[in-house]
Parts: sequence; C-alpha cells; structure tokens
Amino acid sequence: MNNDVLWLARLGLDQGLFTRPQIVNVRATLGDDADLMSVAQELIDAGSVTDVETLEKLAELALAKGEKGPPASDPFAESETQAPFAAPTAAAKSTPAGPRAPGGAPKFAFDTIPALDDAALAAGLRQLLKDTARYGASDLHLSTNARPFIRKNRALSYLSDYILPADDALRLNTILLIEAQKKNYLEKKDLDYALALSGSDRYRVNLMFHKNGAAGAYRMVPEEVRPLADLGFTKHFETIKKMLSYHNGLILVTGPVGSGKTTTLASMVAYLNETRTDHIITVEDPIEVVQPAKGCNVTQREAGTHTKSFFTALKGALREDPDIIVIGELRDLETIEMAISASETGHLVIGTMHTADASTTLNRLLDVFSPAQQAQIRASVAESLRGVVCQRLLPSTDGGVVLACEILVSNTAIQNLIREGKSAGLRNTMETGIKEGMCLMDNVVYGLWQEKKIPADVAKLNIANRVLKSKIS
Repeated sequence: MNNDVLWLARLGLDQGLFTRPQIVNVRATLGDDADLMSVAQELIDAGSVTDVETLEKLAELALAKGEKGPPASDPFAESETQAPFAAPTAAAKSTPAGPRAPGGAPKFAFDTIPALDDAALAAGLRQLLKDTARYGASDLHLSTNARPFIRKNRALSYLSDYILPADDALRLNTILLIEAQKKNYLEKKDLDYALALSGSDRYRVNLMFHKNGAAGAYRMVPEEVRPLADLGFTKHFETIKKMLSYHNGLILVTGPVGSGKTTTLASMVAYLNETRTDHIITVEDPIEVVQPAKGCNVTQREAGTHTKSFFTALKGALREDPDIIVIGELRDLETIEMAISASETGHLVIGTMHTADASTTLNRLLDVFSPAQQAQIRASVAESLRGVVCQRLLPSTDGGVVLACEILVSNTAIQNLIREGKSAGLRNTMETGIKEGMCLMDNVVYGLWQEKKIPADVAKLNIANRVLKSKIS
C-alpha cells in the first residue's frame, strides 16, 4: 500500500481512532492501490470513525510522513499482541486486550489510588519509576481513560487492567510537582521538566491534557552515558570521531522521535569532555543527562528555567567564551540562524533535528530562510557543515533494538551541491564517499539484515531502494 495509507493506519491505531479489524476491512474493500483520501472516506462511510476532525489531522500528518518513507513497522502485518495501544472502550473494560508486561515488570496497585494519601501516592510513584527503569523500559505512560503501560525495546505492554479515571490520572501525574509547576501545568495544559529522584534516578517528563483528561509520559534517563561505539556506531566511530575533532563548524544529529538522538548527543558530549580541554555550553529542554566536568568545563542550561528560549541562550552563549555549543533542538529560524553564525565564528556547534535522512535534513535547515537569504545561507552552510548523523532504532531479531544510521561527511563535492541547491545529487555523492566514512540508510539496513540482526520484514519497511529490497527474502 502507499506509504501515506500505511502511516494513516499506524497513526490511527496509535491514537485509538479505529481498531485493527476496521482498518483491515477497509483495505479488503478498497484494495492495496487505494489512495489516502479513499481510505479516510471509507472509514467514515463504514462508521469506523466518528471523530472526523481528528481523522483529517492524522491524514495530513500521514501525507507528510509518507513522503519520507513508510512507518517502521507494517500496521497490517502486526499481530494483535504487537499492536500499539488505544484507550480501551467501554466494551473493553471487562475484557481488556493487548499484551500484559511479562514477569518481573514493575507493579503498582493503581486501583488503590483513591485511598492513598499524598505522601503514600508520591512514594508509590517514585518506586514505580525506579522499578520501571530497572526493568529496562524506556518510557512509562499514565493517561486518563487508559491502562498504564510501558515501552521496552520499542514494544508496548500494559502494567495493569485498571483504567485510570480522570481524577486518578490528574492526581498521579501532579503528585511529584512543586506548587509552581502544578500551577503552570494547569494553566498552560502542558509541562516539560526533568525529575531527579537521586543522582542516578533521572527522568524526562512531559505532562499534557487530551480529550479525556491528564496524561504523563515519563522517559527513563540512563544512569551512565554509554560510549558511542556501544550505541551501535562501532563501524562509524572513526568517522564521528573525526567530526568531533574540529574546533569549529556544525554537526547535526537527526532522526524521528524515539530514535536515540538525545543518547547520541550525550555520548558525543561525554567523548568531548574526556578528550578535550574546552568550555562546553549545552542548552536543553529539559536537562536530561548531567555531564560532570572532566577534561572540559561543562555548563548546562535548561530552556525555560535558566534561560527564556534556545535562541536567547545561544545568543548569550556567544558572550560566554564557549568552545563547543550543544543545542538540544534546532526548532526555529532564529535558533538555526544563530547556530550557523556561531559555527562560522570559531565554535563547534552540535544540534539535533527531527528529520529522516541527510537530504531532508539539509532541506529543512535551509528552507526556513526566505528566498532572498538562500544564496548566502547555502554558502554559509556549505562552509560550516562538518557532517550529519541520521539514525533510527529498529526491532532486532533478539527482541531488542538495533541502531541504523546514515552519515554525511562534508567534502568538496557535498559543499558544491549545497551551494548550488542540488540536494537531489547528495545520494549519489554519499554512495561514492564510502572511503570518507559516508553511508546510506538503505545500505546500512540491508547490511543489518545480512548479518541477521533484523528480520526481513523490518528491513523491507526501512529500505527505499527497490533493487536492495528485491534481494531480501
């Protein structure tokens, strides 16, 4: 099926907008060649979807994501036990579906929440977070009208059959907040913050409200920063090491949400901290991994707490005598423009973006500027760019995840393509730049399949090259 249809199915299942049997029936009715709008209309006509506004938003998002490739897993191919979770309906409350977390998973008596006082509830949530981290899960989700669930190795599983009522979910997600944070959350309906239970127990927390009530996503922050080679960059370590050896320029770490960008960024900072004697300034939202000073002096700032925004922190950083500036996310024109300027004025700048490959990364970086600025910005980026590391985490054959990456290294040919705006030629140049450490995502994924590190269906979903895809059986 078309990539955008696959994405609509993936997003709709994730959001609980329709069930797997419903979307499978639509496919059977319309066939594999159906376009996005036909599928959306059939969902409405068949009565599978009543929330048309949400469907329209997901269709727009699916169309945008479809241009970059298919989702990591085929929503039609997954079994019910692997399906992403939707908030249970009234009918599901008596017979909950979906995989339960296996033995050894964290436990919490969610049905006792109304009877617990604040101190007991706070202690219980702290213990739940610690147990979730020790279990090896990456995320804990506590959402109104849904069963609590965790993510481990990209797969989701329920901790309990108890469906959190609105009052329980709100109380649970705000019990660890100080009064100022709680007031801010209730007013703005969104809150990002770093939660530190101890020096080794740290979590990145996002609280928000949705149509049913309060919800919280708790990301486990690893106790130790893993070396780059241990993350899966063994074959590419020398290439990344060379990028990090520069004393000025721009390095971009990119990938979709949940692809490990923050972990890679932290490993890069740790490597620089151990191998250089410089001043590193990081700007994050929030601070996740604490980097104690080693060879470098490390100044970590949190957007919203220590500075107004990424832009203001970056502007101020230029007056704070840094050698290396690390930006948690290049998210707007001002921040990107300041980052490029800093990389040209004797600073090594490392930042992250939510893009799928090197070509898309450069287009996103450059397209935020007006047409009148394009020539100047392309020339600046051509001179300052040191490299782009794009990454994904793919389900592995051993039940875990494995890292796949695409690496662009700036050379004369790449610089000329950027100046001339010929991003379509990047792929060919990267294919011929293997000796310089470059690699394409398709080739890396194919190699992982050859090494039996990922199954064939995962490899096919993550390879765009038809020739390579045809070799997988």
